[in-house]
This record gives sequence, C-alpha cells and structure tokens, in this order.
Amino acid sequence: MSKKEHKNPETEETVNQQPEPDDAVAQTADMEQEETTSEPSETDKMQELGEKLAALNDKYLRLYSEYENYRKRTNQEKADLLLNGSREMMKAILPVVDDFERALAATGDDEGVQLIYNKLMKILGQKGLKAMESKGEKFDESMHEAITQIPAADPEQKGLVVDVVEKGYYLNDKVLRYAKVVVAC
Repeated sequence: MSKKEHKNPETEETVNQQPEPDDAVAQTADMEQEETTSEPSETDKMQELGEKLAALNDKYLRLYSEYENYRKRTNQEKADLLLNGSREMMKAILPVVDDFERALAATGDDEGVQLIYNKLMKILGQKGLKAMESKGEKFDESMHEAITQIPAADPEQKGLVVDVVEKGYYLNDKVLRYAKVVVAC
C-alpha cells in the first residue's frame, strides 16, 4: 500500500497522511473499548436506578414505621396518664375512706354519714376506684398481702381468705392497694 506523503512547508519534513492499516485497526479497537468502559449500557443504568429506588423505598418504609410506632407509643402513654394520673391522689384518699368505714361501723345506721359515704364512693368509682372483694376468695399473692395465718376450721377452707384487715382497691383494673388479709392454712 502506498502512503501519501507531503512536505510541511515550514519544516520541510515529510509527514504521513494515512496511518498504516495495523495502527488504524488498533486505534479503532481502543476507541470501542473506551466507549464500552466509559459509558454504561442502558440496562446497567436502569438496574442501578432500580437499586437506588429500592434502597430509598426501604429507608422510607423504615422511617414511616418508626414514626407510627412513636405515635402509637405516645398516644398510649397519654391515655395511661389520663387513666392513672390520679393514682397518687387516690392513694392519699384511701385512709380517709377507711376511717369513714370505721365511723359507719361505730355509729350504726346514721343516715347522714351513710349518705356522705355513698356519695364519696360513687365519685371515686366514676374515677376508676373499685374495692376488692377478698373474704372467702382463694388467696392470691398478686392481690393480697397475708398478715397472718390461722388453722383452717375445715379442710375446704385451706388457702382461703377468712378475714380482711384492710380492704384492697383497684384503680382502672390495676391494683392500687393490696388487701391485708388473714389466710386459713
């Protein structure tokens, strides 16, 4: 093959116009390789975008579920606070209720005292206070505090509460004060 040569007028040197065929093939192969490595194909771009979308979606779902859990927990805490916020106040009033019951027992059927006691218990009941019924029930350490044990009169009474020294109370179905009881053994 012939090479076209021409003379550079400034330097008077001969310059090749066409590269040799082997050099042209090598240059073309290098250019194709650069194109494939420098620019990813459409499927690679789509796959990469799909992975980014999946990662962002996963992050969003996790953040959303964390927020929902936080919202539910704070709502539950608020509800518990409203239901049991008066817990300390109720505990402070219980000795007065005990004294009222002792006064009723001592005065007999004084209608005025009975009326006031019933009104007080009705108001406390509306706020969630409820007395425990312990006498004759099976001893339950999650509700009762055994003050003493006495021998059972008959075997069927074994493990039962035979006397209540101090009443127990619930506040919104949670034990506010344990009942102090005497248990048959």
